[in-house]
Amino acid sequence: MMIEVLKSKLHCVTVTEANLNYMGSITIDEDLMDAAGMIAGEKVQIVDNNNGERFETYIIKGERGSGSICLNGAAARKVQVGDTIIIISYALMDFEEARHFEPKVVFPENNRVSPRTR
Repeated sequence: MMIEVLKSKLHCVTVTEANLNYMGSITIDEDLMDAAGMIAGEKVQIVDNNNGERFETYIIKGERGSGSICLNGAAARKVQVGDTIIIISYALMDFEEARHFEPKVVFPENNRVSPRTR
């Protein structure tokens, strides 16, 4: 049996830009992507702590070290610059593998990788 489990999470990053006139996605600083084990094109769930919105999109690689978190296209309507969001990725795993899997959880500070990553 395969189950879907938490693979990685960027916990409480700040939206730096919302670009309605761009094809849909979320642009994430490449340093944050690396810390969380996320890749360009990966499907992610976005949870907005300010307004309760929850939606899915895919990742576009952002400039390394920029701290960029930009919602693009229709997703730009679901957030405001300055909102705190959580970016979550999931993976399908065999049940036994999932029992022992340790997700990567990143707690950025000012949209930069911090030592609290686990």
